Amino acid sequence: MRIEEIKNKKIWEDFLRECQEKTFLQSWNWGEFQKRMGNKIWRLGVFENENLVSVALVLKICAKRGTFLFLPHGPTVKEFQNLNFKFQILKNLLKKLIEISKDEKVDFIRIAPIWERTKENLKIFKDLKFREAPIHIHPELTWELDITLSEEELLMKMRKTTRYLIRQAQKKYKIEIFQKNDLEGIKIFNQLYKETARRHHFVPFSFDYLKNEFLAFKDEDQIGIFLGKHQENIFSGGIFIFWQNLAFYHHGASIPSKIPVSYFLLWEAIREAKRRNCRKFNFWGIAPEEKKNHPWAGLTLFKKGFGGYKKEYVKTQDLPLNSKYWFSFLVEKIRKIRRGL
Repeated sequence: MRIEEIKNKKIWEDFLRECQEKTFLQSWNWGEFQKRMGNKIWRLGVFENENLVSVALVLKICAKRGTFLFLPHGPTVKEFQNLNFKFQILKNLLKKLIEISKDEKVDFIRIAPIWERTKENLKIFKDLKFREAPIHIHPELTWELDITLSEEELLMKMRKTTRYLIRQAQKKYKIEIFQKNDLEGIKIFNQLYKETARRHHFVPFSFDYLKNEFLAFKDEDQIGIFLGKHQENIFSGGIFIFWQNLAFYHHGASIPSKIPVSYFLLWEAIREAKRRNCRKFNFWGIAPEEKKNHPWAGLTLFKKGFGGYKKEYVKTQDLPLNSKYWFSFLVEKIRKIRRGL
């Protein structure tokens, strides 16, 4: 096996199109977004002979707590590969990451895998001396929905309350859901988002983050800003990514209301995903079932009401490279406790 940087967008996206298990965090445009945010990136391809068998977007993250290389929902591999083959892919990729780490003077390597959480996949990371990270950056537990069914079938598979509220939104409240895919739309969403963060006590992404994400995906019509209005007041918003026949509910925001605007907004986003020929709708992160007091418990109940199934990935893995890692570990461990995660 050999590792090469991939400079050709078509080669990168064509390979990902053949992979079943993937998210937009490995897309070409997510790399462009990271560059807009000032992060150094590498797009690495793993080749066996002349065949591309895996890709990994690698980011250099410079934080106060430490500097590290990060693979968001990667590496991505084709489904037919067996465990030994996946081990060899990661082993060879790791050699390249360690080379980059020496040049870039980073303290550790962090991988948020897109691999199913099985004993066999966990063993691959353990055998390569990884350890479980103290905190995750991207979802390790997500909720997905097969949207190849008809709209009526999807409605019938929802929780009864969710289905009722969607129909109430249409008939009784006359809620308007519209897209505003421009910078003004980002500004409106950001106001809702900041209010949501204050109410739920989480640190929101910055306006620049939201703006640059929008700009990275908008030229290929891969992003939608949905807003929900009732009697001239905007109560709810969502930012959705549409990529390779998959839809992702990446950011959500709302203000408290007894009017079911958020339910109708999410249903309209699902309908838009169907119009775009998406086969799956990914609701993004949910809380573990056993953690009843988790900060996302209410949001999880909301998402699950639309029907679907959970996907569990291998938990985020760290490979410490020097003693500075442990300072970052301690900071993140404290942060996780404070957030109640």
